[in-house]
Amino acid sequence: MTDCPTTIEPTAIGPEDRAAAILTIDLDKIAENYRRLQRRSFAPAVGAVVKANGYGLGLEKVGETLLRAGARSFFVATLDEGISLRKALDAVLPATGIYILNGLMPGAEADYRQNYLQPVINSLGELEAWKNFCSNAELPLPAALHLDTGMNRLGLAPEELDILAEARERAEGVIVTLVMSHLACAEDPAHPMNDEQLKLFEAGRARLARAPASLANSSGCFLGHQYHFDLLRPGVALYGVNPTPHEPNPMAQVVRLQAKILQIREIDAPQSVGYGAAHRVARLSRIATLGVGYADGYHRALSSKASAWLDGQEIPIVGRISMDLITVDVTGISQNAAHPGALVDLLAHEDGVDRLAREAGTIGYEILTRLGGRFHRVYRQGASS
Repeated sequence: MTDCPTTIEPTAIGPEDRAAAILTIDLDKIAENYRRLQRRSFAPAVGAVVKANGYGLGLEKVGETLLRAGARSFFVATLDEGISLRKALDAVLPATGIYILNGLMPGAEADYRQNYLQPVINSLGELEAWKNFCSNAELPLPAALHLDTGMNRLGLAPEELDILAEARERAEGVIVTLVMSHLACAEDPAHPMNDEQLKLFEAGRARLARAPASLANSSGCFLGHQYHFDLLRPGVALYGVNPTPHEPNPMAQVVRLQAKILQIREIDAPQSVGYGAAHRVARLSRIATLGVGYADGYHRALSSKASAWLDGQEIPIVGRISMDLITVDVTGISQNAAHPGALVDLLAHEDGVDRLAREAGTIGYEILTRLGGRFHRVYRQGASS
């Protein structure tokens, strides 16, 4: 029987060397995107939506970056996201506002108070629960009111607004720090629903006690000053996705995804590549296999559609994308550039996220939020960039 070693020897290589793929996130570009939105804002303040783990890029690091850039109001989806964000932000600057978009979770009122989190009230039932908690605590506590102006997901329905407008005492003991709604079609400036929602929001907030107002999401920031009110709520634009899809992207690109070549095979017609023999070569070809797949968020729908870049040249993805692997044709690339260990760009084009989304038949939001946890992540900021 062989004795097991009592100690583990330190590894000879670092995590970047061990990784099959590297995701680089430029925090300076996130800060720059925030400043770009500040410069075009007619609102006195610009917040930041950092839900879904900072749109897949890391809640704490993204949150700290935006705090240092000037954001003082943050929006997440869930209570747990809020608790994590509070810990990160308080280490830099306490007393920032963190709003929980999914609302008040039943029985969790004490968690909101303990972590200084503001529920976005989405119904009269939530409002009553928060009011009762404030009353029992003998302490007025902050919250936002969400008015549904046509999305029909979350928010006070028109009939609930009618009730609240006629009985404002329902909100006694609650400090309403924000009245908000959410645009459904802001990425299409000509869509009539934008104007309809604007009018409904203006009419709705006029029936309530005066409080700061917020309507504009990322695309809403570009609809015009009348949509800006007191606070902009950009999300995906901060991370480089185009908020004006019918025009050039006004935002800086934030992410770069590079995959290592694991192996290169030379094959000739009529040989095939990958599952289902979906790609057959027509000539002598060099096929490189990369260590990324749909388990990492690189959509299977991109099979034989998307491109990668190596040595300044665009190369096609060939065959089906599998769980852990992608194959690319590097026939036209020199052997000095295309070799095991070389890094191939999968997401680096100037409109990389949006381009990949179009090719996958989805949206940039999904591309970002599905970027996998197996990548080695490199955060660039300041002198390190």
